[in-house]
Amino acid sequence: MQLLPRSPSGWTIAVFGIIAAALGVVGLTAPGALLALMGFAPPPGSRRAEGDHTVLFVTASSMAALNMGVYYVLASLSDWKPFFRWTVPFRLLTCAVFTLAVVTGRAPSGFLGVGLWEGAGAVITGAVLRYERRRTLSAARDERF
Repeated sequence: MQLLPRSPSGWTIAVFGIIAAALGVVGLTAPGALLALMGFAPPPGSRRAEGDHTVLFVTASSMAALNMGVYYVLASLSDWKPFFRWTVPFRLLTCAVFTLAVVTGRAPSGFLGVGLWEGAGAVITGAVLRYERRRTLSAARDERF
């Protein structure tokens, strides 16, 4: 298996995957630190209220982030361009949903960073994929002449 991504688009996916996996590990090992990073204030006092499942949800989403990060890294190492293309609209959707959660008051403003991270990553990956496709088409035209 290739140990580094082979294309610029692969690098965009690898970076996203590494960050997602790292944040997943942070959430699994230090859920409070991840919550603080996203702008969620800890509850007053040192203990959570009975029935507060915040840590459970942080654990679940962190495990998902760790898994997703590994999938992205593996896809980048195999230069699986169809996967890269599939991520763009879904990451844009995630950006829209997370941004809407902040705008409607369902999430604190610090959560906007998560949405913007998803959106910026999707736009960068999409732009690089477009650039690579144009470069490939241009090279194919040059070979015919």
